[in-house]
Amino acid sequence: MGVFLDQRSSMNSNTVGAPNVPLSATPTLFGIIGLQTQNAPNTIIALDGMVGISGDIGDTFTVDIVRGSTFNPANVIFTLTGTVSVTGTTEVHSFTAQDLLAPPAAETVYTAFISGTTTAVRNGPEVFRGIASTA
Repeated sequence: MGVFLDQRSSMNSNTVGAPNVPLSATPTLFGIIGLQTQNAPNTIIALDGMVGISGDIGDTFTVDIVRGSTFNPANVIFTLTGTVSVTGTTEVHSFTAQDLLAPPAAETVYTAFISGTTTAVRNGPEVFRGIASTA
């Protein structure tokens, strides 16, 4: 039977219209959490979130979830690539990821980054959260 270890949430924006920041080719942080995993082996990390994007039809964006606090392609555990399908409105894109290879540690940090076409805009809401448990 699994054992609950920790749950954390990072809400960068709780509404449509904020932060209203254009995307760039450089990954930009929009959520960070530290899950206390208590040095437990066989830890299961469940991560999910959402991000609101507006732009022109065909604009693309990428959400990368990284184990750690800085963007490093070697530490990416999940990637979502999306496309804007309607011009002039905010589209909310959700994601769900797992880290089944989390190392035993007192705390493991996870960070959500977004990058994409510069005509696309992060338009909220933006939420990133996680739950740690043992197998």
